[in-house]
Amino acid sequence: MPKARKQLDLRDIGARLRAYRLGARSGAGTLARRLGVSRAALYRIEAGQMIKIEVLERLAGVLGTSLASLLGAEVEYHARALSYFSRMRQLEANAERIVAHFNPLSYLLTSDAYSAAMRVMLDEAVPEDPRVRRRASEEARAVWEILEARKRAARSRRPAIVNLVGVPEIERLLDIGLLGRLDLPPAVREERRRLAQQEVEHLARLMESEPFGVQIGLVEDTLPNVTFQLFYSAHDVRLAVSPFRLGELPNVRIGVATVTAAREAVSLYETLVKDLWARALRGTAGARRLRALNSRESSTPHRAPPTTRRVSAGSAPLRPRLAARNSRPS
Repeated sequence: MPKARKQLDLRDIGARLRAYRLGARSGAGTLARRLGVSRAALYRIEAGQMIKIEVLERLAGVLGTSLASLLGAEVEYHARALSYFSRMRQLEANAERIVAHFNPLSYLLTSDAYSAAMRVMLDEAVPEDPRVRRRASEEARAVWEILEARKRAARSRRPAIVNLVGVPEIERLLDIGLLGRLDLPPAVREERRRLAQQEVEHLARLMESEPFGVQIGLVEDTLPNVTFQLFYSAHDVRLAVSPFRLGELPNVRIGVATVTAAREAVSLYETLVKDLWARALRGTAGARRLRALNSRESSTPHRAPPTTRRVSAGSAPLRPRLAARNSRPS
């Protein structure tokens, strides 16, 4: 048994290394050359077949992280959304149950229409500053590819998912709409609000039908601005806490996410989940509440905010610039 546990740890170290490498957008060949090892040796490390501390120390320096993070000895820190979501994909692949609070919705439970809108929103959120625009656009495209891969994998594996949703977050989503930035033409903003209403209806139908393994709780309270997820596998529980946002006005550029298996941190979040779940609306009651929010939003007039930068009023509501580029994952 101890030997099996050691092998599991080696694979986990390799998985973390790959997530950090993807986050740094470094190819295996490039990283191997910087380390002075062969590409085959790097792949063996990522597969958990060969771990040398001196190589890991050099890897940590090159990838901008710490040896402790690579080893999983304390807390993993992810300063790039691409690294963090790559790590989420790895954890989800082994999770039997996932407890998620992700603003405003758990991406794994969203519709295909939401996926299309997210691709547009991520592109709209890219800053105009030419010093960062190209890299930010490439990272936005790569993040979207990872998100879609996670969703496809979840639909295939069907892990048990518990999703906590805050009513104020749904109200904000309905008020703003599926926008990457606020300075869009009024017609576009109205169309994006309609898309948000459709997604809330999708969530209501999920609550009403209660698909096997999916539980959704609607909380009449303001939930934390940071999101959290608990991943339960046969071997342990991992807690992921993130500032990244996958809703209206998305953020996949700024912040530091963490992943840990520390018992104290996991226990505190489990207590939080237990409290929120005990007072959450579920099933048909939750669906009715969501539809009431949707109905109220439909009857509320909206005023466009001041425009802060020039946009084309004739642009199509859902035609991302990303579509004109090569959208294959790197």
